[in-house]
Amino acid sequence: MPQVFKIGSYWVYFWSNENQPLEPVHVHVSRGVPSSGATKIWITRSGKCYLCHNRSKIPTPVLRNIMRIIEARSGEVIQKWTAYFGVAEFYC
Repeated sequence: MPQVFKIGSYWVYFWSNENQPLEPVHVHVSRGVPSSGATKIWITRSGKCYLCHNRSKIPTPVLRNIMRIIEARSGEVIQKWTAYFGVAEFYC
């Protein structure tokens, strides 16, 4: 799975085998190594974050900070998504 970047001990990454048809641009976040129960965050067309679910149970204050960082780096996320998957569709 392609790692987009790290925020402290949290990995922000894509799954290399995303569903077909390809889901809209999103990242998974988990502490330490990637896991199947990772938190999922959609990236909107405007670069904002929309929490899909917090399955990895990241504490709320930490998650808010992670989402702010992802928003600040959303251009990088979208660029890496497009480079890896060849297309970028958005949830909203």
